[in-house]
Amino acid sequence: MSEILLEANGLSKDFPAGGGRKIHAVSDVSLRVYRGETLGLVGESGCGKSTLGRLLIRLLEPSGGELFLSGENVTAMKEKEFRRYRRQFQMVFQDPYASLNPRMTVRDIIAEPLKTWHICPTKEETTKKVLELMEAVGVPGEFLLQYPHQFSGGQRQRISIARAIAMDPALIVCDEPVSALDVSVQNQVLNLLNRLKKERGLTYLFISHDLSVVRHISDRVCVMFLGRIFEVARTEDLFSHPLHPYARFLMNAIPVPDPHRRDENKQILTGEPPSPVNPPSGCCFHTRCPYASEKCRREVPALRDMGGREVACHYPGIADEGYVHRL
Repeated sequence: MSEILLEANGLSKDFPAGGGRKIHAVSDVSLRVYRGETLGLVGESGCGKSTLGRLLIRLLEPSGGELFLSGENVTAMKEKEFRRYRRQFQMVFQDPYASLNPRMTVRDIIAEPLKTWHICPTKEETTKKVLELMEAVGVPGEFLLQYPHQFSGGQRQRISIARAIAMDPALIVCDEPVSALDVSVQNQVLNLLNRLKKERGLTYLFISHDLSVVRHISDRVCVMFLGRIFEVARTEDLFSHPLHPYARFLMNAIPVPDPHRRDENKQILTGEPPSPVNPPSGCCFHTRCPYASEKCRREVPALRDMGGREVACHYPGIADEGYVHRL
């Protein structure tokens, strides 16, 4: 994972909230996505994960910042110029029923991007390609002319994945792709995504609030809070030794199916997250952080390299082993 596929510098997105106010959904986010990796994106509901995912593939236009694909600044491109890059970005949405047109057959759903980009010149070649994609995701070809309502949730999500890989994209944003599925079906879809990644050299941005799922599928994990990045680390490093206090609170919140550990005293995050319309000054986490100082209230911490990971925190003892165990 040495080649940078996608790089965001200072990416921000504001939405109007009425009365001249703005919702600061994403604030000054800088991150790198490496070719061939799965980058997990976690955080509380409403922290800006889905907005960031859409910004990274320009489904939303940023309010500020720049986005580079293989070194080229795609935010500076006009729509006509950006069109040749559009096919390199795809998305798998959370609700596979809402993301599929109920009036279209499976064939037409998967064939739509092929037609848009004139990949297959004839109807016969299009059908052949659709059948190949259906086979790749485990949907039998006999269902070619059926409609979305005739499938289960897991099958519909497989159809969504087939549509996403039809263009051989460089990056697929998976926005909560298994949260609406049963646990057994979740595992099947995750294994499918991993297999397609190996076979086709795909790169994923995997958005989820389920930390166990993120741990299973991700190479690195990015932790967000109120539109900002707090920590980026290799998956096992983050889950075994989180540095940022907020990341530690997230790890503490993971349920452990062990009755002998039921009475363990874990510090759990309390209080409500601040409003994105009126975020706190300085570090936006300082109102809930037990280690907040006056500097945290004044200055926004920058992401800094801390031995193979990046952390945005002012706390001077953050790299101390004892600090983690005191949380």
